[in-house]
Amino acid sequence: MKITLLKALAAAADQTAIRKMKRVRGGSINESFFVETEKNKYFIKCHPNPPKHFFSLEAKGLWYIKETETISVPNVLAYSDEKEAAFLVLEWIEGQETKNTQATLGHQLAAMHEHAGMKHGFPKDTYIGILPQPNGIYDSWLEYYRDRRLRTQLELGIEHNMITGKRREQMERLLQRLGDWIPGDAKPSYLHGDLWGGNWMSGPGGRPYLIDPSFLFGDRHFEIAFTELFGGFSQAFYRAYSDRFSLDSHYEEKKPLYQLYYLLVHLNIFGELYGTQVDAVLKRYVG
Repeated sequence: MKITLLKALAAAADQTAIRKMKRVRGGSINESFFVETEKNKYFIKCHPNPPKHFFSLEAKGLWYIKETETISVPNVLAYSDEKEAAFLVLEWIEGQETKNTQATLGHQLAAMHEHAGMKHGFPKDTYIGILPQPNGIYDSWLEYYRDRRLRTQLELGIEHNMITGKRREQMERLLQRLGDWIPGDAKPSYLHGDLWGGNWMSGPGGRPYLIDPSFLFGDRHFEIAFTELFGGFSQAFYRAYSDRFSLDSHYEEKKPLYQLYYLLVHLNIFGELYGTQVDAVLKRYVG
């Protein structure tokens, strides 16, 4: 692993002596390190056998967010998808949350969502956690969400024997009727794509930073619905968001359908622990 870290530092144009190196928390998929050299401090993620384009896609997502000039992300310093020596080098961010951090996060996320792409989706296939996420570019948000998000998880669930019997029948009926609740003409906002409480952090002065994106263009209500699923966001966050960019009147009606995608992801990764929540959403909409 030290060889990979040395390659990562060299790619970041830093071949000065390492002063300090330690493993840090960085999710369950990669090995993550804090590295301090004579020149700088870094956060480096490594993977011994990464999926195709794994770190380059994360870097691209961070660049898309950064280009909006609305909310902070760590600077990408280097990356490689080389087998047995893949890495992503980011600037090291540290700080403490202040009383204003979550309000700032809400305001700045709304500002990011005001930026829009031409169409929905993403030109390259990405990942959600460890699961592949097929993509594509769509004129219709409904078609993208149905065919590339929910249907993909349905097919994975069938393959893994997690979606069978009544659950499978309900999922198939839901996909047939999805247009009753999900719009086709939503604005294709810039979305982080995996925004739960563990994918933002506080930096210097309490400034919020977004990390670990699974970027796409799509309905911003999809993003907000996920923030409500597992917690980690305060009422100050939601008030600030709505003050900048209010949610539409149908948000509460479609929120469980947007949360369903992430529940299916967790069902397919972690198993039946999430089955009850999946079934509750299906029962609400298709009986």
